[in-house]
Amino acid sequence: MSKKDRASSTLELRDVSRHFGHVKALDGLNLTVQPGEMVALLGPSGCGKTTTARCVLRALDPSAGEIFFHAADGSVVDVARAARHSLRPLRREMQMIFQDPFESLDPRMTVLDTVIEPLIINNIGDSEDHRRELGLAALTRAGLTPAERIARRYTHELSGGQRQRVAIGRAIVREPDVFLFDEPLSNLDAALRVQMRIEIAKLHNDLKATMIYVTHDQVEAMTMADKIVVLNAGKIEQVGSPLELYHRPNNLFVATFIGSPKMNLLPGEVTDVANNVASVLLQGGATISVDTHGKSLPKGKVTLGIRPEHIELVASGAKNTISGKVTLSEHLGGETMLYVETGALAQCVVKADGLARQKIGEAVTIALPANVCHLFDAEGRALVNGSLI
Repeated sequence: MSKKDRASSTLELRDVSRHFGHVKALDGLNLTVQPGEMVALLGPSGCGKTTTARCVLRALDPSAGEIFFHAADGSVVDVARAARHSLRPLRREMQMIFQDPFESLDPRMTVLDTVIEPLIINNIGDSEDHRRELGLAALTRAGLTPAERIARRYTHELSGGQRQRVAIGRAIVREPDVFLFDEPLSNLDAALRVQMRIEIAKLHNDLKATMIYVTHDQVEAMTMADKIVVLNAGKIEQVGSPLELYHRPNNLFVATFIGSPKMNLLPGEVTDVANNVASVLLQGGATISVDTHGKSLPKGKVTLGIRPEHIELVASGAKNTISGKVTLSEHLGGETMLYVETGALAQCVVKADGLARQKIGEAVTIALPANVCHLFDAEGRALVNGSLI
């Protein structure tokens, strides 16, 4: 039975911290990555994404905590505490693909020699012909075809996307249990990023391996990951599926980090709650009804949030509306982004139909449906999330 036909490994982080002097790069992370999962570590620059991946690989020593590697054969190793001389067998089961593959590829070696080098180092393969066969197969799986022709070239002769595929081919040739991707697409142009995103997702489906994917790009995380871990200042803000994070953010940080354009935020105050409906007085004077979905809410200061695609353009006089003027209109073909200055002392972005014809300076009325509004308390914690999932 090949490796891709059996269960892959589980990773478990318990209270993992990493300090650089007085700076806490990681602060008590707890996370479980299940066998075969694609988990994205998502967050802004400096949030601890790459530090987490390097601690898992033990390229960095955690300052505290435990990192358990539950191998497919049933063995368990605490990566954080294992002696360094005992890590080599473990690292055979974990491969990292870096942001800039050129730094990790020897320009003096052909593509094939680069890919099969790990086989030679680890004495894998019955013969030179067998290793060549494994190397060509890895290149094909990494999307480098025809493999025979690409194999003869040198890495410095390749494009950025091709070099990234060589790095992936080198990683998969041994069929490790865990892959760690560190911003692998950030140096590629937009069209190539889309193509590589699709290929990595297909690769994950083919290999059935556990994958940890480090990125600051929410589109990459949302489209590829089974589970997203949102990091901020070394701490986990929320863990969940892409849809869970989008529709049920735990706090304002997640609400505004996930989604493009960002969630609209309107300051206000809950003045009354009755029959599962909260009355929210916005700063501009309008009162908006928000479905509480059965939750008990206190009166007081809140922030009302709503996604741009959930706002509706309506006729004046409709319920649950605010008025404003269009300050910018961006026509994107299939959709139009309208930027509306409102009486709620905030700008709202409305994702409208691609045929929307509102002009700059035009007065509009926008409706905020009660069932899709979010409410956050003064500390930014979610009180109510919309009911789409």
